[in-house]
Amino acid sequence: MSKSQPAHNVSQRAGAGAENILRRLEWTVIRRLDGLLHGDYQTLFRGFGLDLADLREYQYHDDVRYIDWNVTARLLTPYVRVYNEDREVTAWFLLDLSPSVDFGSHVKKRSVSTEFITLLARLLTRHGDFGSHVKKRSVSTEFITLLARLLTRHGNRVGALFYGDSVDTVIPARSGRRHVLHILHRMLSRPERSSSATTNLRDFLQTAFRVMQRRSLVFVISDFISMPGWAEPLTHLAQRHEIVAVRLYDPLEMDLPDLGLVVMRDAETGEQLFVDTHDRAFRKRFAAVAERREKELRSALRQAGVDALELSTNDDLVDAVLRFADLRKRRRQLAAGGSLPQHLRGRHDVSMA
Repeated sequence: MSKSQPAHNVSQRAGAGAENILRRLEWTVIRRLDGLLHGDYQTLFRGFGLDLADLREYQYHDDVRYIDWNVTARLLTPYVRVYNEDREVTAWFLLDLSPSVDFGSHVKKRSVSTEFITLLARLLTRHGDFGSHVKKRSVSTEFITLLARLLTRHGNRVGALFYGDSVDTVIPARSGRRHVLHILHRMLSRPERSSSATTNLRDFLQTAFRVMQRRSLVFVISDFISMPGWAEPLTHLAQRHEIVAVRLYDPLEMDLPDLGLVVMRDAETGEQLFVDTHDRAFRKRFAAVAERREKELRSALRQAGVDALELSTNDDLVDAVLRFADLRKRRRQLAAGGSLPQHLRGRHDVSMA
């Protein structure tokens, strides 16, 4: 009895926390998005089925693939087919929960000055306490909850696969608010781990390919700190599904500040290294390695032919979803023969194949 009591208490706290998080997102984020997107989420989520609705005369910018050549030949005027889309979407969230996503350096208050953040980071680092910082895991949790609720409240279904050392959780795709709470509860009830085997996203993506048989909208949410070899199974996954790679990162992973003497610890292997961040040459080498990894990551995502969204620990969720909506809209314009605007070739949205 005493052994099961702590686990029961953790489950109760996770359940209460799930309801509080979802309610907060519904009141603060989804309401803002409703106003900004005017309730139209067509740019975000589209079904994959098409039903013929009508025929009309061809207009400039119409997709020539929809020309009905039989009607065109009979009437001697180009006519195109107009379709009604199947609005029902099945979405899957492939969530990387390896220890590296438990890193975060940004405090929750956005108004704090840069100098104070640097000072606070120094103090927290020295005392080994990052509890008040926004971690990659918490950012991904809220992002998944937000998108899952946006999908399910329009009758769509969502499912999830969680990866720790392996794919240890599969939540079948269902609809409804209670199902979103169930997914959120499962995320919150997972304890943080101090170490694990090296992340292998290749195995994760191969398992997902076997689990998800029907064409779906798939979000791969990870910091992509993994053993190499995941690009090929991601390409195979993209041939069956519509993929959005959500890359989690923290600014400290790109640019190490001068914090003096610190102990750096590998979140997955537990290996520790004592370094002098005051050494300008060391910080320069750190930045060079980070930049090289950035280029390799973007190249791999581009070659896989997937849309990609970068999500930082200091990002605003509304801004992230709006960037995602813009990315999806421009992707369809590009597929129809348009050009990719300059602002989508920048840092937050990886260029598309």
